[in-house]
Amino acid sequence: MQEKKSPRNSPYEGEFRGTFKNPPKICLLLLISHTGHFRHPYLMRKPLILLVEDNQDDEELTLLAFEQSELSAQVAVARDGVEALEYLFATGTHADRSTANLPALILLDIQLPRLSGLEVLQQLRAAPRTQHLPVVILTTSTEQQDLLESYHLGCNSYIQKPIDYDRFLQVLQQLGMYWLALNTPPPTR
Repeated sequence: MQEKKSPRNSPYEGEFRGTFKNPPKICLLLLISHTGHFRHPYLMRKPLILLVEDNQDDEELTLLAFEQSELSAQVAVARDGVEALEYLFATGTHADRSTANLPALILLDIQLPRLSGLEVLQQLRAAPRTQHLPVVILTTSTEQQDLLESYHLGCNSYIQKPIDYDRFLQVLQQLGMYWLALNTPPPTR
């Protein structure tokens, strides 16, 4: 007599009970695939991150952190607020870019030339197409007013850039893991 399986049973039931101190990478890949965010690279494009940063040193550190992490992502860089909006709305210097591929995450500095990060955030939240994109403020600002205004305008997270190099890399890797692998994003329009 064949055992009847409930819909919750799987052929691997019991194999993944408990916790792993050092989970095998293949197990992590299966869990991430189950969320629908990451699949095998041949089956899905890499998630896109838009880094809006005018400081070249911080840009290089951020790119290095994502390169060293095990997350696979494309990173586009905008060096000021105007360029960020042109990229997102495919206007100006980015008019030839397809708007079908919106970023999975926007890392936004506050202190930017031409248009501040807060002004960028305000315009993103006002547009139906971009109002739900995850925006993480990544800044050196320690001003309470910047923190309050960022959340008032709808940022999803506010992170002060650590001064220590190793800590900066660690923070960015954790940030990428959370927003690209663990978080379930809203559906795109």
